[in-house]
Amino acid sequence: MDLTTLENWLWEAACAIRGPVDAPKFKDYILPLIFLKRLSDVFEDELRSLAVEFGGIDVAQNLVEQERAHGKVTLVRFYIPENARWETVRRQTSHLGEYLTDAVRALARENPVLAGVIDIVDFNATAAGQRIVPDEYLARLINVLSRYRLGLGDVEPDILGRAYEYLLRKFAEDQGQSAGEFYTPREVGVLMARLLEPEPGMMVYDPTCGSGGLLIKCHLRLLERFGKQENGRLKLPTNIAPLHVFGQEINPATFAIARMNAVIHDIQADIRIGDTMRQPAFKGQGGGLQTFDLVVANPMWNQKFPQELYKNDPYNRFCYGAPPSSSADWGWLQHMLASLNERGRMAVVLDTGAVSRGSGNQGSNRERDIRKAFVEADLIEAVILLPENLFYNTTAPGVIIVVNRRKRYPGQILLINASQLFAKGRPKNYLTEEHIETIASIYHAWGDPAGANRDAPLHAIITREEAARNDYNLSPSRYVSISGSEEVLPLEEALVRLEEAEEERAEAERALQAVLQQLGLR
Repeated sequence: MDLTTLENWLWEAACAIRGPVDAPKFKDYILPLIFLKRLSDVFEDELRSLAVEFGGIDVAQNLVEQERAHGKVTLVRFYIPENARWETVRRQTSHLGEYLTDAVRALARENPVLAGVIDIVDFNATAAGQRIVPDEYLARLINVLSRYRLGLGDVEPDILGRAYEYLLRKFAEDQGQSAGEFYTPREVGVLMARLLEPEPGMMVYDPTCGSGGLLIKCHLRLLERFGKQENGRLKLPTNIAPLHVFGQEINPATFAIARMNAVIHDIQADIRIGDTMRQPAFKGQGGGLQTFDLVVANPMWNQKFPQELYKNDPYNRFCYGAPPSSSADWGWLQHMLASLNERGRMAVVLDTGAVSRGSGNQGSNRERDIRKAFVEADLIEAVILLPENLFYNTTAPGVIIVVNRRKRYPGQILLINASQLFAKGRPKNYLTEEHIETIASIYHAWGDPAGANRDAPLHAIITREEAARNDYNLSPSRYVSISGSEEVLPLEEALVRLEEAEEERAEAERALQAVLQQLGLR
């Protein structure tokens, strides 16, 4: 099956229950059933393969059942209980919601690694006394999904993975602003993987992994560079080590999507649930943070955390200062820096204000001061300004900040203004492969290989001293003007600056009152 056919078919299946379910809940019912069908079809394929090897399907089934009775199944990837096998599911004609809920829970009991992944949705759930998804819609969905197989010989993991990502993007388009919590546009993830260029055996970490898309893009990039064609698909040769992938996600439903996404792409991933900022899941020896070769992330922009979290941090992450309560951008950057080993690199997407807020202010400013510390420590390698209207939770542009503990060009910072490199789309703009190649080639060549053919340069290289003269404003548009376009402050950015100013005013007021009290004037 080709990718377009697969995408159209899965989207048609998804639309079978589109009517009764609100957009934000849409994916919660679809994705587990597609995942169940994939597992069931693969299980069936594995039984057939065992039958060829051992002399019959009954023998193969008996062998698997014997292993199961002894508590550990190794002959197949996942043991699928009878009531969760797709052929059994499709024969069910009544009480479908209750039946599906029991089936996915039975599957999770048989395969504890899937607990909290496939069994978190109640297909029989009600709201205000009414079934959220009536049985007739579930029957329609199962009927459409039964049209094709999703076994090993039918769909390669990378093709199914791309179709799964296609569904996530379609759900994101339906869901609107809150979709940014689980989905980073595919081409932004591809660009970040191209910037980092993962090497075999590297450990890659995403502390806010959402649906796992950025980690999977790193895996696919490694496959693209080192894979060999085998039976029509790219596979890593046995002498090329795969990536070791780690992620943490706070939202249980999104965590489940990430785990399913990793299984569908056939990659081993250690993805854990929890609040990274308050309780990071990956610890090293001695209780400190585990460190990684690469970090890739798109954390929630301008997230709010109380000052106590930064001041009482048991992991000493915020050594360059506590960010303001109104924006955790530089708190996340410091968490990620603390998670990098001594040769580590990271690429993180943040809002444009992260590289400019506070510059030009009289007196101190927390974000500017932390940014100054990063520059003086020579950690920031590049800042890339992205076009507007790429992301699902905002129309504002973002920036990719590249941090490198061992910079290729010490003392220099590469700034790329890619704000005009996009194709118009509905509802969102997007980067083409040519745009991705242009940005990545400028980064890796530390200059523009096609610069002589452009009307205006896309990049500038500044020194730390030049950054200091500009009060550590690292906004690419400040140094690289495109067609004389005037920079417009996005509304979200204006609100963050207003909150930050109010926070600084309140701090000054408290300091003034303390002085007045000491002087006995109140």
